[in-house]
Amino acid sequence: MKRRTVLASAILAAVATPGIARAAVPGPSVTLTGTTTLDSQAVFFVSYDGLVNNNSFQKNGLLTYKGYQYAVWYTADRNAVVGRRALGGGTWSTVRVGHTLKADDSHNVISTGVSRTDGRLHLNMDSHSDGFTYVKSVAGLLDNPAGLSWTAARFGAPQSTLDGLALTSQFTYPQFVSTPEGKLQLSYRVAISGNGRNALAEYDGSTWTALGEWSSSTGTYTSEHGSSTARNMYLHGIDYDRNGRLHAFFTWREQNGAVMCSSGGITNHDTGYVWSDDRGRTWRNNAGTVVGTTGGSDKVAVTDPGLVIDALNPDHSLMNQESQFTDSAGLPHAIISYVPGRFGQCTTNYVADRTANGRAFHVRKNSSGTWQKTEIPVPLNSSQRTKLVLDKYDNAYAILPFGRIAGASKASGHTDWTLLYDGSGLNAFGEVVIDETRIAQDDVLSVMYQEKSSGTTPSALHVVDFALPA
Repeated sequence: MKRRTVLASAILAAVATPGIARAAVPGPSVTLTGTTTLDSQAVFFVSYDGLVNNNSFQKNGLLTYKGYQYAVWYTADRNAVVGRRALGGGTWSTVRVGHTLKADDSHNVISTGVSRTDGRLHLNMDSHSDGFTYVKSVAGLLDNPAGLSWTAARFGAPQSTLDGLALTSQFTYPQFVSTPEGKLQLSYRVAISGNGRNALAEYDGSTWTALGEWSSSTGTYTSEHGSSTARNMYLHGIDYDRNGRLHAFFTWREQNGAVMCSSGGITNHDTGYVWSDDRGRTWRNNAGTVVGTTGGSDKVAVTDPGLVIDALNPDHSLMNQESQFTDSAGLPHAIISYVPGRFGQCTTNYVADRTANGRAFHVRKNSSGTWQKTEIPVPLNSSQRTKLVLDKYDNAYAILPFGRIAGASKASGHTDWTLLYDGSGLNAFGEVVIDETRIAQDDVLSVMYQEKSSGTTPSALHVVDFALPA
C-alpha cells in the first residue's frame, strides 16, 4: 500500500494533581505524507549485498539544515550529485560536483556534513581502504539557501585531501558529526577490515586538523574455537546528544577466522559502548573509566574492561555498523541484529542464515544506568541493516530492510514493538538511508530508498516522508 496511517494506542500520562488529567502522550505512529523522486535512473549494482546509494552506514546521505533538505547520490553515468529542496517541497534541484564513481563497490558511499561556523556543506566519497574524494561548498551556502542559486559554481574542485591534510592512504567509512560549538568532525577508519583503527579529524571553520587514531587493532581475543591477534572496531555511529556527550556503539571484527565455528560465518562479536565528554579527545567505558586517548599511545582495545554491554560470540552472524540514537535525556539507544540461539549455535552462511533467521534487537540504557534489550518481533527477511530514530516523545522507530517501520512507546519502556508500516508499494531494495536531522525540526521521518533492479540496470531513487506525532 502506498498510503497508510497506523496509530499506536495513546498512553495516558500520569496524573500530576488529583482530579486534573494531563493530555495524553502519543505513542509511536507514522503517516505517509508524500514521495518524491531524486533520480529516475540512479546507478545500480549489488556488492557486499548492498547498494552504493543506500548503505545505511553512510552518515547524512540525507540531511536537513535551516529549512532545506539535502541528498547525495550517484547517477546512472556515475556522477556524484547533490540535490536540495525546501522542506515539504516536491521538486529537487540538483548539481553535479565534478566526481565520478570509480568502482562498483557499495562501500564507496557519499557522506555529508555541515560546518555551522561558516555554513558550508562538506562531502566525502568514493573510498574503500584507499584514497577518498572531498568536496566542499562555498561559505554561507547553507545559511542562505533561498538567496543563493544552486549551481556547480557553488562547490569547489574535488580534492584527494582535506584542504591539504592527507590523513591516510587506506581510508573508509567517513562520518561527519557537528560538535555543540559548530565545528565539524570527520570519523573514519584507517587501514582495512579485520586490522584497522578509528580516527578523527576536525574542521574549525578555516582549517582541518588530524586529531589522530583512538581505537586499537592489537591484543588477543579468544573464543571457544580459537584466537585472533588483529581486528577493527566497527562503529554503529558517532553522535552528540543535546548535553554535548559523544556516544559510540560498536562491534569488533577479528582478522582470524579461527574464532568462528564455521568458515561461512563472520567474525563480528560483542556489542560495545564508549563515550566522550571532551569532544572525542578521551574515551570512557560504560563505568566512566578512561580507556583510550585520541592521538595518544593508549587506545580503546579489545582487552579493555567494561566495554561490552551485550556479549555475543562470533557464531551468530552479528551485523556491524547497525544504528544508534540518543533520547531527550541523552541516554543512548542502538539497534543490533544477529541470528538468535534458538535457531542454532553456529551460523554457516552469513547471508542465508541472517535472511532466514535474523532478528533485530533494541538495546538501550535506562535512567538508572541499566542496559536493557528487547527483540523486535519482525523477521528481517534480509541480511541487511536496520536504522533507529526516536521522536520528540522518545518513542522509538526501527526502519527495517525494504522500508518497513516498527515502533515502540516510551511509556512501555520500549517493550511494545509492533509493525507500523509494511513497506508494500515501495519496491525498496533493502537498506535505506534516514534523515536523522529532520525529525527534531518538523516531526517528519524522511527515508531515502532505491527500487529493486537486476544486474546493473539503473533504477529510481526516492525520498518518502512520514509524519510522526507532533
